[in-house]
Amino acid sequence: MSSSNPLGNQAESNGQLLPERVAELAGELSEAESPSLRQRLARQIAQLASRSGQATRRGFQSGRATARQGLQTGTGAAVRRVRPARDVAARRARPAGEATARRARPGRNAAARRIHSGLDAAVRRMQAGSGFARKGVQAGRSATWRGVRVSGQWLTAQVLEMAPKVPIRAADTLRVHYPGLEADELADRLIHSAARASAGVGAAVGVAAALPFIPTAPVELGVEVLALVAIELKLIAELHEVYGMPAPGAGAQRMTAYVGAWAERRGVRITSSGLALAVGSPLRRKLERRLVAKAGQSALALAPLLAGAVAGSLVDHRETRRLGNLVRDDLRKRAAQR
Repeated sequence: MSSSNPLGNQAESNGQLLPERVAELAGELSEAESPSLRQRLARQIAQLASRSGQATRRGFQSGRATARQGLQTGTGAAVRRVRPARDVAARRARPAGEATARRARPGRNAAARRIHSGLDAAVRRMQAGSGFARKGVQAGRSATWRGVRVSGQWLTAQVLEMAPKVPIRAADTLRVHYPGLEADELADRLIHSAARASAGVGAAVGVAAALPFIPTAPVELGVEVLALVAIELKLIAELHEVYGMPAPGAGAQRMTAYVGAWAERRGVRITSSGLALAVGSPLRRKLERRLVAKAGQSALALAPLLAGAVAGSLVDHRETRRLGNLVRDDLRKRAAQR
């Protein structure tokens, strides 16, 4: 079995073999019937997170660090501008108060003018500081959005590299593995197996995140998302096989079509211009948004203690089942119309 033949840790640690290894483990996990084998494979995915290191960290941490710097700069500048304004107001108000006491009624108007002048200066300085702080917050938000975009772009590149490596069973092989089942029954069986595999990944990553010697959020999150997408791509491709509508082409071209179907939440659609996943294309942007949303859902697995394991398992199971049902219903409708 391929899982018993580990790849080089050094290669995995720098991300060179991450998509290939995730695709291999996710494929085995989707097909595993033994609970003990499923648990072992899910644990291997969680362990892979701890060795994937630098490539995943760069994608998720760069935006967060930049956002923190932007917010700190804006806040610090605001504090520096507000303090002098407050001090000036105090200095101006104090002489005015003393003048009022000495001059009593004749000097009251002059004191009031000086007090108002000091307060006006303070307000102007505070407004200037607040404006600078707002600019700092806006810069921080902009940097955070750039970080999210970087994360989405990184995940998209990893998914497109991983997709051709996901093992797909042809229709004949599926019917050998699940003899005597009609198309809808076989589709339901595949959806159940994929949802179970996703739940195992969410639980394993949640458990790993609760342990002190396993690296924290960004690493686990990146690998978990890739593993879940691999499971769901395998499910989509095999549902197309079940209903006799495999994507045209071969190898990478077919899997790219299934990546598009994953982003669209429906069966493969090939237009006259083909399937466009070029940088900046609408479909690629949708894929990036889907992956960022997937990462947000998977973040539940990183909750404190073992609560993340439960949340990750439930959410991943539900989302994979929902996707499978959407694609199956679309393919079933199209098959009935042929």
